[in-house]
Amino acid sequence: MSAAAAGALSAFYRPQFFSALTSTNDEAKRQADAGAPEGTLIIADEQSAGRGRMGRDFSSPPGNLYMSLILRPGRPAEELARLSFVAAVALGEAIVNVLPTAEVSLKWPNDVLLQGRKVSGILLESAGIGRRDAWLVVGVGVNLVSSPAHLGAQATSLVEAGWYAAERDAFLPRFAGELEQWYGRWRREGFAPVRVAWLRRAAYRNERIAIRLPQRQFTGTFADLDQDGTLIVLDENGASQRVGAGEIFRIAD
Repeated sequence: MSAAAAGALSAFYRPQFFSALTSTNDEAKRQADAGAPEGTLIIADEQSAGRGRMGRDFSSPPGNLYMSLILRPGRPAEELARLSFVAAVALGEAIVNVLPTAEVSLKWPNDVLLQGRKVSGILLESAGIGRRDAWLVVGVGVNLVSSPAHLGAQATSLVEAGWYAAERDAFLPRFAGELEQWYGRWRREGFAPVRVAWLRRAAYRNERIAIRLPQRQFTGTFADLDQDGTLIVLDENGASQRVGAGEIFRIAD
């Protein structure tokens, strides 16, 4: 990353750049355990063992953005999961900034879609919650110039969507600025404004979806997002179901 791009980050950030890591989250967690301060930002050109939710592999070729941010928000454990919504909202705003006519939507719980296709993944990991030395790592991968071939039409990149000048040096300061702003707002005002912003771009809202849980799967209509980030679904009988963790899929017409 160029010195100019690094200099475009605010004083909140303490960036570190690596040519290759197993994963930026691994390095961020190691440093967080060692006492690294909030705002420590780990960025890698590529990852050899990137991962997403539920331990899935995350394809990490050169040219895309792979980063992990250490936060020490000092909040109860039940509030920390909502930071995935903070990161998603910030990322959505950054993408709209460079692709103002593109359709950007946010898929519960933590994916960002561009023209209906996945362009990013967000992974939160934490330790010591409830202790003075507690930390949270927000890992983000963004497909800037390429998307995983094995996902085919399910994934895309900013270049594929029309931002032909997509480069990490150009995108990172935009995203970092949005993330700092939304993180600060969450700390000052709570989850309410984040929820409103997330719902404004929510994918599949008022549509029929399949909800996959560890022990079962059911279908229903995505009705709302609760004040704690829980998905509210109306099942096929019209009964309200609360989903705290799982995956959702749009049911094709």
